Amino acid sequence: MATQAGNVAARRAAARRLARAAAAQGGLNFDDPSDVLCGVDEAGRGPLAGPVVAAAVILDPSQPKIRGLDDSKVLSPATREKLYDRIIERSLAYCVASATVEEIDTLNILHATMLAMKRAVEGLSVTPTVVKIDGNRCPILSVRTDAVIGGDALVPSISAASILAKVTRDRMLHDLHQAFPMYGFNAHVGYGTPQHLAALRAHGPCEHHRKSFAPVREAYALAGRPLQDANDVLALDAMLAAADSACAADFLAADSATDDELTA
Repeated sequence: MATQAGNVAARRAAARRLARAAAAQGGLNFDDPSDVLCGVDEAGRGPLAGPVVAAAVILDPSQPKIRGLDDSKVLSPATREKLYDRIIERSLAYCVASATVEEIDTLNILHATMLAMKRAVEGLSVTPTVVKIDGNRCPILSVRTDAVIGGDALVPSISAASILAKVTRDRMLHDLHQAFPMYGFNAHVGYGTPQHLAALRAHGPCEHHRKSFAPVREAYALAGRPLQDANDVLALDAMLAAADSACAADFLAADSATDDELTA
């Protein structure tokens, strides 16, 4: 428990250091007190299976502040579930959207993530005047956008979006476990854990696995099912072409080491 608490504290401290470093670069602050602020974050960029999910949240300023908001990754599942209900209750508007496995394989994970974020913002019942997005990339929207490095630990509406996206995606993968119990989706929610990799080797991939991710391609080959379908080839060709763009290169360079290994 002490080690876990230390890891959580270290991650929070690292996020705050990144935010201070970004602020020290001298960027201008265009925020206005009258802004309708929307926070956006995603869940599920690195897993080998399932969709990538994004949420957009506009917190209601007339409601009491939600205590305990933070990056969803440092919160326990039970805490995320409790905060999920409070976020729903105290939001002026929220929307959760996703990009499918097929879209991930066709567009690549960067562009599929941007697509899910765009869908979440455009699905809001209230139009924001500014959208703050966790990370260093923003989707193309019709309103002003700001990328905030470490924003899921610093900006309450981004923290709220992080929690909605994470809880929603985890629930989706738990439902998927009912149909495909051999993969253990209820335990790892699609991430490339030793348990998941062993199940891929034993059973081969299913239609919910991301063919553009190296461990899944390797599992197809091991199962004697190389990607020969015309749609598979076209999807992978499109993914690889998009990955050559500067935008994808920048994103992948900034991504975590785990994600880099999975998409190699």
